Amino acid sequence: MTISDIRLKRIYDPVEDRDGTRILIDRLWPRGMSKERAALDAWMPEIGPSHELRKWYAHEPERWETFRQRYREELAGREEWLEQLRESARKGPLTLLFSATDRDRNQAVVVRQFLQEDDDSS
Repeated sequence: MTISDIRLKRIYDPVEDRDGTRILIDRLWPRGMSKERAALDAWMPEIGPSHELRKWYAHEPERWETFRQRYREELAGREEWLEQLRESARKGPLTLLFSATDRDRNQAVVVRQFLQEDDDSS
């Protein structure tokens, strides 16, 4: 199975059966979210952007492209964690969870693209 079916979802969205494996990739635990309500299979804070990069980005849309490039550089050094995500995606649906309010510009978007590009090149 390829890893093309990676879904993205806010941690605050309702849990659905079709989510498959649910992995939170935020470095910080989401505000107001209980572990029970999150219904996670795993939390990988290590895959999230560094504290420095996250604070610099501050979800400012004009910083998105630079954030994306810098975060991809960070991801290149996190192969062990990326391989765990790849393995989960090969077994079935994988949903990467994030807490950011911007659904189009967040770390999960970058991680999914990174994994899919990596899969295309193998």
